[in-house]
Amino acid sequence: MDWSRPEAVVWRNRALLVFDRVPVPIAVCDVYGAVQLANPAMGAECGTTPGRLRGRDVLELFRPQEATQVERIAEALRLRHRSRYQVSVRWQAPGGTERYGELTADPVSDTVEETPALLVMLRIQGERETTEPRPVRVSPTEAHILSLLAGGATTARAARETGLTVDGVNYHLRRLSGRWDAANRTELVARAYALGVLAPGVWPPTPAASDGPE
Repeated sequence: MDWSRPEAVVWRNRALLVFDRVPVPIAVCDVYGAVQLANPAMGAECGTTPGRLRGRDVLELFRPQEATQVERIAEALRLRHRSRYQVSVRWQAPGGTERYGELTADPVSDTVEETPALLVMLRIQGERETTEPRPVRVSPTEAHILSLLAGGATTARAARETGLTVDGVNYHLRRLSGRWDAANRTELVARAYALGVLAPGVWPPTPAASDGPE
């Protein structure tokens, strides 16, 4: 459809109006799972506004219970299969309870040749109270990167120190920023200290003692 035509604009606006009013949490993601558009119900389930979900990884927001499910879906999308995909997930609701449910993803596009977007719907199946805060776990590589940043290292230096590429360091930083909802690197380092990932009162910055891998 030519969205520049007046009648197309009218229908697009009507569709967005319906999208915003649907009580079911819904998001439109790219084929890699990055949120492009979310409705208010999805924002509320994540404890934020729809606009702040843009660019976030949907599988960081809702943790898959089985990694093999995600791997099968990624392979199917790579082969351009257009089935409906379902992933069992769990997440922490704004009120502090842990919920579990199912994400349903439908590939959608105007033509078969186009790379599809994913229409993602969340079905809440239940919840349980969390009596103790969940321990914050990061990988040793992520902890090392955070300690280097806290000490003032540039991305290039962090790459050299960890044996990663600059893109590899940025990948870990994006994951951590999405997981902790950090707006910038200063906030990311501050959260690392607040969450006990970095040892307080130590210079140069050092990862806190860990009781096991992530």
